[in-house]
Amino acid sequence: MKILSAKYLTSVVSEKDILNDELLEFAFVGRSNVGKSSLINALTGVKNLAKTSSTPGLTKMINYFLINNSFKFVDLPGYGYAKTGQNHIANWAGLMEKYLLNSTLLKTVFVLVDSRHEPSELDKMMIEFLNHYQIPYMLIATKVDKLAKSKIPQNLSKIAKTLEVRRELILPFSSETLFGKEQILEYIEGVI
Repeated sequence: MKILSAKYLTSVVSEKDILNDELLEFAFVGRSNVGKSSLINALTGVKNLAKTSSTPGLTKMINYFLINNSFKFVDLPGYGYAKTGQNHIANWAGLMEKYLLNSTLLKTVFVLVDSRHEPSELDKMMIEFLNHYQIPYMLIATKVDKLAKSKIPQNLSKIAKTLEVRRELILPFSSETLFGKEQILEYIEGVI
């Protein structure tokens, strides 16, 4: 699959504004600073489509992007960054939950985890939530360029074991080298 066009649509901060049109959706979720925006930019080939920052917790709303005029990427708020305050965290979590439970056009949630570290408790909770509500997902292990090549399979196996998922559900990815980009796009094409 080739992404020929990608544009920002809108951002929403409340449940009533969640988009509900006819277009299929692929959502991206993960802890703050795991590389969601970098992944979206790499997949689309548009450098600043999704805003990246070295400050964790920047995505505080649901951001929608129109892809090839036929489906959407949905950038969900990052979880696990406490500096933002408990009230804001509760609001984002509530908004994300409403989106995940009520979006009838959601085809896959891409759960991003850092390939260099063991998944967090919040990552485990996200996988449990998706399993419980039978929401389809794939894991993307980001920042594999920061690992020695020989360490990648070992780390992916460790992630699979920690999250109690099949190893085949984890796609390795690097926004620096674009390793894994084609595999993710092929997956999306297969779902569409």
